Formats: sequence, C-alpha cells, structure tokens
Amino acid sequence: MAYTGNPAPRLSDSAAGTLPLLAYLAIALVLMVADSRGDFGARARAQMSLAAEPVWWLASAPSRVARALRENFVTRAGLREENLRLRRELELSNARLHRLLAVAEENQRLRELLGGTRGYRLQARLVGILDVDLDPARQRILLDAGERDGVAVGQAMIDAGGVLGQVIEVGPRTATALLLTDPDHAVPVQVARSGLRLIAFGTGRADRLLLPNIPQSADIRVGDRLVTSGIGGRFPAGFPVAVVASVRPDESGLFMLAEARPTARLDRGVEVLLVANTLEGVDDGPPVPAPVNPPADEGDASASPARTAPGAAADPPGPGGGGRRP
Repeated sequence: MAYTGNPAPRLSDSAAGTLPLLAYLAIALVLMVADSRGDFGARARAQMSLAAEPVWWLASAPSRVARALRENFVTRAGLREENLRLRRELELSNARLHRLLAVAEENQRLRELLGGTRGYRLQARLVGILDVDLDPARQRILLDAGERDGVAVGQAMIDAGGVLGQVIEVGPRTATALLLTDPDHAVPVQVARSGLRLIAFGTGRADRLLLPNIPQSADIRVGDRLVTSGIGGRFPAGFPVAVVASVRPDESGLFMLAEARPTARLDRGVEVLLVANTLEGVDDGPPVPAPVNPPADEGDASASPARTAPGAAADPPGPGGGGRRP
C-alpha cells in the first residue's frame, strides 16, 4: 500500500535535532581551543570549585564530626587517666611530706643508737572507699580492697591530711577500717613541738579527739600539732593526727584535759592510703676482727685442745641473733 503522508515534517524534525548537537560541538571545540591556548579552563574550574565548596563542606560534615568526637573522647580519657595518676602521686607525696616535717621538728631530740640498727621502708597502697558510717557509736568505713589485694588487719590508714584509722577486718575483696574518732579507738601520739607523748581517744564526733590525764607541768598548748609516736608499731611514726584545740583542767583538778581537731578529712574524700613499715635489713655494725693468738710451741700444740675454755665449742649465734628490736 502506498504511503499517503507528507514527508516534510519528518525532515524538519531531523534537522531540529541536529542543529543543537552541532551547536554543542562548536562550543566544545571553542572551549578546547581556548583551554589549550590560555588558562581560561583553569580559571573556570577554580570558580566552579569555589561554588561547589559549600557542597563539599556539607558532604564531609558527618566524617568531621565523628573524627572530632573520637579525638575528644580519646583526649578526655587520657586526661582522666593522667589526673588520676597525678592525684595518687599527690596523696603519697603529701603523706611523705607530713612525715618529713615531723622528723625535722624532732631532729634536735634524736639520740645515737648503740649496737645494731634496723632500717624501715614505708609501703603504701591507694584504695577506694565504698561506704562511710559516721554514727557516734560506730565510726567505720568500708574499703574496696581486701586480702587478695594484700590488705592486712592492723594496717594504718591515712589521707593527705593525716591519720584516718586502722584496718580491723579483712575479707577477700573488701576491708573494714575503724576511724580514729570511734569511741573504741586510741592512738599513741606526741606533741611535735615538745615531744610530749600522749594517748588520743576517739569521742564519736568527727571533729574531736580527747587527750586525758595530762600532767599539770606538761608542755602542751593550743595550736600544737600532734603526730603519731610510733609506740606499739601499729602506726608509723611522724604522721599528723590532730591539732590541739583546747587545754583545761579536768574535774579532779590534778591533771589537764585537752581536745584536738583531727587533720584528716574523715567525712570527705573517696580514696585513702594504707601504709605499713617493712624491715629493709639489719645492720650489725662493722665486722669484729678475730683475735690474733701468738704462735704456740710444738710441745704445746698437742695440749692446746685440752686447754680449750669451757663453752668455746658452743654453736655460733644465728644470723641477727643480737639485733632484736627492743
């Protein structure tokens, strides 16, 4: 069957689609020539990159936020660990400083020791506080370290301010400590200024210790610092305990009665130090040279065993036999 339509529209549609293509090709050729002969293309790309910069910034925002959060978390964690380490070092340094101050104040009262000497080294362990009980009749704290951590009954407990008390019960992972203000607690102390030795008793109040039966002629006054005397071996000597708040005659009028304010932070703080003295060794002094006997005659050599003094064949004393601590 013969085609009866008009072919003119088909040709016009074809030409209309070809003209834009030719125009695009011409523009592309012009741009290529301009780019090859000058920096027109570079300038155009620079302007387009400036226009697209906000889009790139928005597209990279999630990754930048995630990286910033990660760096911030790492930085905060590092600062937290460093802060904890420095705080522990500060607690230990303050405790050692208090002890050195007490030693310096009593330096004039030191006396020479005769015979052997025995050295001590301070061991300290930082532990956390789980619970605090400041009831007037029962003042104790619960520690988050126990027998598995090396805690032992009788260990002294201090903080940056001074003596807190001592461990009285140890479990596998926890320990109970008695505060020095408990009515059943007593600690041997001495006045740092004068060396006067006393006993400080707990009163059930977190801000008071009692020192009874002080002689009328004793050298003690308000403001004196009380430190551990070391008597009994429970508390290492030299740690601050309290400051004398008042001194007055007791009811009998024969003795003086003093009240002192503890230097430790009994109702504050989250960590304490458990301290103990350990022996470093025994020094028995320089070795004693053996006596030099004159040479014996041949005739006396056979008889010398018979003239051995009684007891000369006794077993020698064991190591450290003469170095027992008085």
